[in-house]
Amino acid sequence: MNYDALALFSGGLDSILAAKLMQSLGHKVLGLHFIIPFFGQQDQIQTWTLEYAIPIEGVDISHEYVQLLIDFPTYGFGQVLNPCVDCKVLMLRQAKALLSKYKASFIISGEVLGQRPMSQRTDALNIIRNQAGVRDVLLRPLSAGLLPPTPMEESGLVDRSRLLRINGRGRREQYALAKTLGITKIPAQSGGCRLAERESARRYWPVLRLCPEARLFEVANVGRQLWRRFDEEPSGHWLVVGRQHEDNERLLALSGPKDLQFTLKDFPGPLALAPYIAGLVWTDQILVEAAACLVSFAPKARTHRGPVDILVKQGQRESIIQVEPGSEHDFMPPLAWDKTREEQKLWSKGRDIWAGPDLEFTPGEVQEGAE
Repeated sequence: MNYDALALFSGGLDSILAAKLMQSLGHKVLGLHFIIPFFGQQDQIQTWTLEYAIPIEGVDISHEYVQLLIDFPTYGFGQVLNPCVDCKVLMLRQAKALLSKYKASFIISGEVLGQRPMSQRTDALNIIRNQAGVRDVLLRPLSAGLLPPTPMEESGLVDRSRLLRINGRGRREQYALAKTLGITKIPAQSGGCRLAERESARRYWPVLRLCPEARLFEVANVGRQLWRRFDEEPSGHWLVVGRQHEDNERLLALSGPKDLQFTLKDFPGPLALAPYIAGLVWTDQILVEAAACLVSFAPKARTHRGPVDILVKQGQRESIIQVEPGSEHDFMPPLAWDKTREEQKLWSKGRDIWAGPDLEFTPGEVQEGAE
């Protein structure tokens, strides 16, 4: 099916309004919902399509996004690990590449001038448009009246007089527009990006430093995150312990053939996953520590009098490790946010700290502006 325009559709109110406004002006719109480990809800696409009468396609850009982080964002991070300007550039480039597939003429974005201090200032909007190479095909209908006319408006393809002049961080105008467009289900106001959340960033930081793969950032979203430390320094050995049955199922689904799986042989309890990291060796001692860590999260095994058997699987190989309940181990949660931020700033200056095997990172600069 052919469309007039492709709309960046996050599921937030502004993206819904931009798409619905253009529909109300007679344009056939297809929403593009980008999916990465840090945002995106593939399971919500059908619900959104029915609720808002907008056809939506999911577009997985996990590989491209992780590469953006590895290369270090050109325009830096916000207050956490959010590369907001580079993120929007990437999504617009992906949307532009899809125009010919859907025979579409232009791209719609729900950006509002002045709403976000890092990526929606006038200068940032211009940078994003130019760096993404979408100067002639990008329309921001919610703030179009405050921005220079686009080729779509100048040619008459889009009626500029019916576009809006929304500005700033308030939401009153958006709520009024939603009522006009018949939108009764208003999504919660939130950024929706885990990279902008400190607790999530704590989980992602060691993954970014040691093993930046899209699958492993997904693993970092699940359960308890534990990293082995020796003499206060991280060794790079990573253990993820499920908090509940759903976590265990998710970890199994994400498990790769080289990952280690730890389960209790004779007691109920969580699953622990040790993701494979190239160049990292799991010695017998560290395997025993991981098994002891798992026992510490299983109440019945923890109070058992006598050794506890832990089944360890890697692909088709299996073995048993026996540990005494209460045995010590060096697996700990990720660094607190303030320590994580310190490392991030040092990394941005090009210092070689906590670098994983065979990984090289391009120095850049941390931006202090919040997103």
